Amino acid sequence: MRADNTPILVGVAQYTARPQDPSGAREPISLMEHVARLALADTEADSAREIDSVRVVNVISWSYDRAAHLLAEKLSLGPGERLYSTIGGNTPQWLINRTAQDLIAGRIKAALLVGAEAGYSVRLAARACQKLPWTARAGAGQTDTVVGDSRPGWGPLEAAHEATLPARVFPLFENALRAKLELGLAEHRQRIARLCARFAAVAKENPYAWFRDGKDAATIGTVTPENRMIAFPYPKFMNAIIAVDQAACVIMTTVDLARRVGVPRSKWVYLVGWGDAQDTFNVSERPDFTSSPALGRAARSALQQARVAIEEIDLIDLYSCFPVAPQIAAREIGLDLEREPVATVTGGLPYFGGPGNNYTMHAVATLCEKLRCGRGNLGFVWALGWYFAKHAVGIYAREPTGGPSAHELAEARREDGPVDSCAVAERAEGQAVIETYTVVHDREGHPKTGIVVGRLEDGRRFLANTPGERDILVAMESREMVGTRGTVRHDVASGRNVFLPSGG
Repeated sequence: MRADNTPILVGVAQYTARPQDPSGAREPISLMEHVARLALADTEADSAREIDSVRVVNVISWSYDRAAHLLAEKLSLGPGERLYSTIGGNTPQWLINRTAQDLIAGRIKAALLVGAEAGYSVRLAARACQKLPWTARAGAGQTDTVVGDSRPGWGPLEAAHEATLPARVFPLFENALRAKLELGLAEHRQRIARLCARFAAVAKENPYAWFRDGKDAATIGTVTPENRMIAFPYPKFMNAIIAVDQAACVIMTTVDLARRVGVPRSKWVYLVGWGDAQDTFNVSERPDFTSSPALGRAARSALQQARVAIEEIDLIDLYSCFPVAPQIAAREIGLDLEREPVATVTGGLPYFGGPGNNYTMHAVATLCEKLRCGRGNLGFVWALGWYFAKHAVGIYAREPTGGPSAHELAEARREDGPVDSCAVAERAEGQAVIETYTVVHDREGHPKTGIVVGRLEDGRRFLANTPGERDILVAMESREMVGTRGTVRHDVASGRNVFLPSGG
C-alpha cells in the first residue's frame, strides 16, 4: 500500500508578552522555545522525536547566526535539517508551502516551523539605556541553511528618493488606488478608516492581540497628536506596529505519521492548496500601483488545487500591514471586503501586531484553532513580502476537499507568469505627470518631504522628491494630485530628481 503523505498541521501555539522591565524580558529564541514546546504539547502525542526539520522565520529584533540549530538544541531534538528564512512577510506561508512539498516527496517526516520577535523589549531596553544579556552571535560552528529570496524590496533609485521604508511606500499604492476608484480625499479617508475599524474589532476579541481597545473609525481616521500623520494618507493608527513581543509555531507532518504516533484526529488541519508567486520588486519599475498579477496567480493556483471557490471560504486572513494591502488582494481574488466575517482572523498588523516577518504564522495558528473547533470548514491565508513583490497563499481545511492527491501534487510543476516592468528614467528632465505620491511627516507630525512617482512625456517612469516648501506639501494633502502636471529636473548635487507641480 502506498504511504499517505498528505501534509497536515497537527500542532499550533502562540504567545504574546508585554514585560514591564526589559531585564526580565525573553529574547526571541526563548520565545520560540516557549511556543515550540506548547505546539509540541498541542499535538497530544510524542511528536518531538519525529521532528527532522526545524524551520525558523527570519528575526529582525535580534541577530542570530544559527537560530534553528540553537532552538533544536534547546528542545533536545534529533539530527535533521536546520533552515532559516530570508526577510519577507510571505515567509511563514512560503515555508509552510515548501514543507508540504517536502513532506509529500518524503524528504522529511515532520517539521517545526516557528518565529518570534521581541521588538517591544528591545525598544524598552534602549529607552532605559540597558544592555540586554541575550544570546550573542557565535561566529563559528554550524550555521543554518538560509532559504528564500534575499533580494531587497528596493534599488538605488528608491533609496536616493527616501522610498524604502514600508510606511512611505505603501501610501504610494493607496493614493494610486484612491484615484483609480475616483474617490474624494475625505470619502477615501472614511472608507479606509471603516475597514481598519473592522479589523480592530477582531483584535479586541483576540487574547494574543497587542492592541485590544477596538478603536473605532473616527479614532483611526482623525489626525490628532496621538494619531499623528506618518505619510499621507496614513496616520499612525493605520500603520503596522512592529514593536511587539510575539511568537508563533506550527507542527507539520503527514497523515501516515500522525496516525502512527497517535495524534488525535481532532488536531488535524489539511493544507489542501497553495501557491507562491512574485511581482516586480523595485517600486520604480512597477507598471501599475493598483494591481498585483502575481497575487492573483498564486490565489487561483491554490483555489484550483483545493477545488474550491473563494465564495466557499469561511475564514480569511489577508496580509494587512497597511489598508491598501487587503484592498488590492480583495480585488485580485474577487473578494468583497464588506463581507462577514471580516477578512482577518487575528485583527491585522496595526492592531493584532506585526511581529517582523512572522505575522502570518499567527494567522495560520489562529485559523487552525478556529477550524478545529468548528468555526468554519475552509480557510484562506495570503502572506506578503516587500511591496506587493513576494506572495504566498494557503488553503486550509478541516477535511480533505477532493483536490489532487499528495502524489499528484508532488509531480505538479510550479508555474509562474512573467514579471512585468516599465522603462525608468533615473535622471529625469522635462514635463511630467504624477502617477502617485505621498507626503512624509516628521515625528512632530509636520510635513517634511514629498515623494512622487510619475511619467515623462515619452512614457518613462521616474521617482522624485518635491521641494520642502510647506505650501506645496500642504497642497498635496488638500487635493487630488494624481494626474497633476508639472516639471521634473535632476539635481546633480543631491543625486535626486525634483518635481514641481504646475503653479507650484
